[in-house]
Amino acid sequence: MNWLSEHPEVRTIRVAAADLNGVPRGKRVPARFAEKLLSEGTKFPYSVLNMDIWGEDIEDSPLVFETGDPDGLLMPTERGFMPMPWLEAPSALLPIWMFHSDGRPYEGDPRQALARVVDRYKAAGLTPVVATEMEFFVIDDSGKTLRVPPSPRSGKRRTGAETLSLRALDAFDQFFTRLYDACEAMDIPADTAISEAALGQFEINMMHQADPLKAADDAWLFKILTKGIAREFGFAASFMAKPYDVWSGSGLHMHFSLLDADGRNVFDDGGPKGSDTLRHAVAGLLRAMPGSTLIFAPHENSYDRLVPNAHAPTGIGWAYENRTAAIRIPASGPKARRIEHRVAGGDVNPYLMIAAILGAALNGIEDRAEPIPPFEGNAYDKGLSQLPGTWSEAIEAFSTCPDIKRIFPQHLIDNFVMTKRQELHYMAELTDEETIELYLDTV
Repeated sequence: MNWLSEHPEVRTIRVAAADLNGVPRGKRVPARFAEKLLSEGTKFPYSVLNMDIWGEDIEDSPLVFETGDPDGLLMPTERGFMPMPWLEAPSALLPIWMFHSDGRPYEGDPRQALARVVDRYKAAGLTPVVATEMEFFVIDDSGKTLRVPPSPRSGKRRTGAETLSLRALDAFDQFFTRLYDACEAMDIPADTAISEAALGQFEINMMHQADPLKAADDAWLFKILTKGIAREFGFAASFMAKPYDVWSGSGLHMHFSLLDADGRNVFDDGGPKGSDTLRHAVAGLLRAMPGSTLIFAPHENSYDRLVPNAHAPTGIGWAYENRTAAIRIPASGPKARRIEHRVAGGDVNPYLMIAAILGAALNGIEDRAEPIPPFEGNAYDKGLSQLPGTWSEAIEAFSTCPDIKRIFPQHLIDNFVMTKRQELHYMAELTDEETIELYLDTV
């Protein structure tokens, strides 16, 4: 209540949880009921966290008619109340997650799935340190054709990608200044911003933190915030994997290291290659990658990004200081030795993505698994085993993967598979224009 009591101007509260697609689901509540929300939570059906991308029930889901569509209990996360800077009226957001009425975590909640993985790390005496890199496009979607929006400063439109261009950043300085101020107000640790490799594409990195749940919260909230702030300026901010055929898509890369009980990075062996533990973690990530692809590429449009020579990995391999690799070991001082996972698109659910990566790494560590040798050069030319190339192949791989079954509860696996099969079926009815309209703001 501290933040809310310091902001008496706030009249309404939004309570929100992430569904399996990462879409916020929740309610609007008058601020005078804030204490009740904190002590008693709120309720909505379990099935709400298992909607398809259109917000429709999953056909034949046991969560709906078979069981009477019962309610789950939604309680506040550790985050507490925070501002909603993208709204005109002063409002507060209260992130929530789902439990059963007896207090047990609901296994279909993606945030609970990540908490389950974090608990496995705690039992092993390890703490993951996580950072994400958030790529997105700013897009003028006011007409029939998507275009880069005019600069709020000059009124002119960019004509090229201008990778790492300060001019491109400065053209949208008002937007970025507003976005950074809002991140600070929401305690989202936004760090460096750059202009990326596609027209109207940018990236903002999040600082490393020894709390995977907060890192996932930050990524989820950043997507909501960025979309909202962009609309203040009259354009869209989209985390869609591939809005343009002719430009590279957007990724959501994750860096992580692991600390032991004494705060030592267990990936560090004092040298440039890293420890046996790092190698075991890499092996777990590579082994789980075919089954995990549905998490990293959850939508039909996701597979337009995962094509050769388009700055997104397609082969299952790893390398040192090599951005063509799915798993990259960045050059760093020994104490900063870490793994970068480069497969996920910007359209992912951050809770599921971080759970899949950390869970697969821990599987490999527990099994003392050994990876294939690291490669050098261009991954696209190495004849590596390939990620599932289509959405349907990824759904089947996810549904049967033994590593996935060690990471996620079966209930969540079943729900996610039903969701994606339903979306796959109905996406066949959409035109390309309707697909873009669906994904542009939703993911």
